[in-house]
Amino acid sequence: MSPYQNRRPPVPPFTEETAIRKVRMAEDAWNSRNPDMVALAYSIDSLWRNRDEFLSGREAIVAFLQRKWAKELDYRLIKELWAFHEARIAVRFAYEWHDDSGNWFRSYGNENWEFDRNGLMHRASQASTTFPLQRRNANTAGRWALVPRATLLYPTSACEEQRERSTQWPADIRHGSESRCDQGSATIPQSGKQGM
Repeated sequence: MSPYQNRRPPVPPFTEETAIRKVRMAEDAWNSRNPDMVALAYSIDSLWRNRDEFLSGREAIVAFLQRKWAKELDYRLIKELWAFHEARIAVRFAYEWHDDSGNWFRSYGNENWEFDRNGLMHRASQASTTFPLQRRNANTAGRWALVPRATLLYPTSACEEQRERSTQWPADIRHGSESRCDQGSATIPQSGKQGM
């Protein structure tokens, strides 16, 4: 394993800008739908809870993602920073996919991540809800472009990045994301630090 694979900048403690960058990197990696590449962002002994599945280690992560993307076709994900503190990041996400019969679905959820000192994720917990997209919405289902969402790879201003990304959420889940930067730093309140 190369030294690069043992270290994944940005590393903790995170700033708002580096936390947003970490979220963007995760979004781009997951949208590649390449299980082996995605797994390199996790520590060898990474622990996951994904809905009702509990996983341990990169091999289990790769197997999970292979199963996931064999079922969830044309998968397209959007992630957004929700909060951060030191080595922890919380995100909200939405993704669309269809099954092999052409039925489209959208999933919404939240994730809590904890990173080791090398920037590898060593603990992840995800909760989400999936629902079918009605036939009347079929003309918009699956229309999220499978390309990086920003013109600039990583804008200088973290808030510029956050504002640019919030406009690309589907309209039904956009509420609340436009103003986070205007409300100050997206850090976890003192009372919430231990809960992640």
